[in-house]
Amino acid sequence: MKSITIILLLVSGAGQSFGQESATLVEADASVVAEAKPISPDLDAIRDASQSFVDAFNHHDANAVAALWTKDGEYIDGAGRVLVGRDEISKDYHEYFAANPEAKITIVIDSLRLLSSDTAIEDGRAAVESSAGNTGLFATYTVVHAKVNGHWMMASVRDETIEPQASATSAADLEWLVGKWVAEEHGVTMESDCRWVVDGRFIQRTYTTTQVDGSKSSGVQLIGWNPDGGHVQSWDFSPDGGHAVGTWMPQEGGWSAHMRGVTGDGTLTNAINQLRRLDDSAYVWQSIQRTAGGMVIPDTDEVVLKRIPVAR
Repeated sequence: MKSITIILLLVSGAGQSFGQESATLVEADASVVAEAKPISPDLDAIRDASQSFVDAFNHHDANAVAALWTKDGEYIDGAGRVLVGRDEISKDYHEYFAANPEAKITIVIDSLRLLSSDTAIEDGRAAVESSAGNTGLFATYTVVHAKVNGHWMMASVRDETIEPQASATSAADLEWLVGKWVAEEHGVTMESDCRWVVDGRFIQRTYTTTQVDGSKSSGVQLIGWNPDGGHVQSWDFSPDGGHAVGTWMPQEGGWSAHMRGVTGDGTLTNAINQLRRLDDSAYVWQSIQRTAGGMVIPDTDEVVLKRIPVAR
């Protein structure tokens, strides 16, 4: 495994509304808590194994990378080459790391599900930074995981290279986002104001959420290119004192981001936020694969945000 642009952010606050505007616009906190479920130990173990792949890749440890496959596991790369067995896979990664001494990888898991008690499938996207600040490859991937002697391993991995759009290598594609936006769900209103800051390097988004009873809360988000990680990134600061960081990757029609955060009371949170642009005046946002404090939280509904026309 060598949005519409970025805006709404979940996973900073799991307190009153679990995640700032995301849940306040879509569902009441009581229903979220009632539907919360424990994280599957198997899915959690597979996510840990995927992170082990990232760690081994970024340390250029070809043997450790290959050890994550089953004994006769296969790897089919973006060029269609088929490698079978740990020896072939290790040899290929040794050669790749020798030719790309600064390569680093970031992945976003878009889907992860169990097919049986000992089989699972993972779909996601990967970005490989070949040199400092230079993202050289974007790819989608599918992994078939197998449980062997109690350990989850990769039985089959297939990559498919995708062409990055302009916004995948800069923050330039965020220009359309500048302006004011509004969304309303179940009597809760969220308004946001996006503008360029720091000499046009970042977009600052400030937002205010108004509840049915008239109470208000606000937060701020920065969005821009992270030259260290080689990807678009967001930094969010929520009204409960929590914060979150998002790693963004392009997908068809928009973006998705793996959000990792912590609430003001110390609860760890994760989610995948998806944004799909409809046109210059509207976009759709949804948050999926949400967890808070070791519990699975239901996906949000899709929310449509509309641009507030500029008075003339």
